[in-house]
This record gives sequence, C-alpha cells and structure tokens, in this order.
Amino acid sequence: MKQIITSIVKNIKSMRRGSSLAEFAVTTALMATLAATAAPKLSELTETGRLEKSYEDIDKIIQQAGIFYQEKADIEGRGRFPNQAKFNQPVGGADYDNHGGLSTDLAHAHTNSAAHTQNILNDLGLTPSYTDGWKYYDDTPSNQWVSVFGDYDGTATIIATGATYTHDGTYSSPPTGNEWYPLFGDETLSSPYQDGHYAYTVVAGGGTGDDVYPPVIYVVDIENATEL
Repeated sequence: MKQIITSIVKNIKSMRRGSSLAEFAVTTALMATLAATAAPKLSELTETGRLEKSYEDIDKIIQQAGIFYQEKADIEGRGRFPNQAKFNQPVGGADYDNHGGLSTDLAHAHTNSAAHTQNILNDLGLTPSYTDGWKYYDDTPSNQWVSVFGDYDGTATIIATGATYTHDGTYSSPPTGNEWYPLFGDETLSSPYQDGHYAYTVVAGGGTGDDVYPPVIYVVDIENATEL
C-alpha cells in the first residue's frame, strides 16, 4: 500500500512538473512574440518623440528670436535677430552683406538677399533641380549655418565636413557675445539626436524709408535640415 501511494505521488509530481514546463514554454513563446511585435512600434514612438522635441525646440528658438527682434526695434530703431550686428547684415552667408553703401542700394540689396536665400533653399531641399538638400549632418551645405548655442565669436559657422562642428550644450558658462543665452536663462537647448545640432542663418534686410525690407531668420536641426 505504501508503495502504491508513493508511486501515485511521484506520478502527480511528474504531471505537475510537466505542466509547469509546458506553461513556461508557452509563456516564453508569447513573450518573444510580443517583444518582436512591440519593438518596432516602440522604436517608432521613440523616433516620433525625438522629432517632436526637435520641432518644439526650433519653435522656442524662433519665438525668442521674434521677441528679441521686437525689443531691438523699439530700442535701436530697427529690428534684428540675435548676433546680427544690424538689420542689414547677415548671419552666415558673409558674402551677402547689405551694410554700408549697399543699405540704400535697393537693387543690389535685393540681389544679395535673393542669392543668400537661394543657398538656404538648396539646403532645405526646395531646389529640386540643384540638390536633394542638407539631409545629413556631414554633408557640405550650400549656406554657412551658424551654431545657435555654440561658442559664438561672430564667425562660428557650422563646418559639416568630417562631422566637425561647434557642439552645443557643453559650455560651463555662456560664450562671450552670444545673445541667445540670455533669452534662455543662460541655458541651452540640445538636439535629441546623436548627430543633431541647432543652427540658424539670417538673410539681411535692406533698403531705407518706404523701401526697407526686414531680415529673415531660418532655424534648422542639422540632423536633417530638409525635415527639421
């Protein structure tokens, strides 16, 4: 009798052990399936989050630039953007300066501004016959883009070749002369992308009196300037 009971107990334990292993196998298979299904979706959500963060930061930069512009218009008599010496001088695109005698030469100023704008449109991928745009940070852009939060010395252009460019967000104190920093409480906005970086350029305004036209600012994330 004792042997029979012992045998039954062994069989029950064996059945339980087999059932547990089967359940574990099923659970493992389900987890693997869920992981394989969810991974692309999670990756997509992460990428969407980065995209939205970059858009939001660029919006903030443009909003602060607009506030700065209006303040300078009230104080200085003409609006200008951060690190723009005067309304008729560019940021980036150094060859397109409407300052000095050109400031009253409307035709010449228009030619300069149009040429600068064309280079920007090339980088934004809006000139199909020329290029597909500045899609990768290590491409060579047509325009000279300037770091928003980089070490600004008046000529802090983005040098894309070989992934060499002024990095943002790593300075212990605001670089001398960079007018962006006070607009953000001496903090920086860093791109969420590994190869991202916020850059901007300003097409100079020109003319005088009734013929005056304002400068125009463009802001990009060099992770992909055509998209961001």
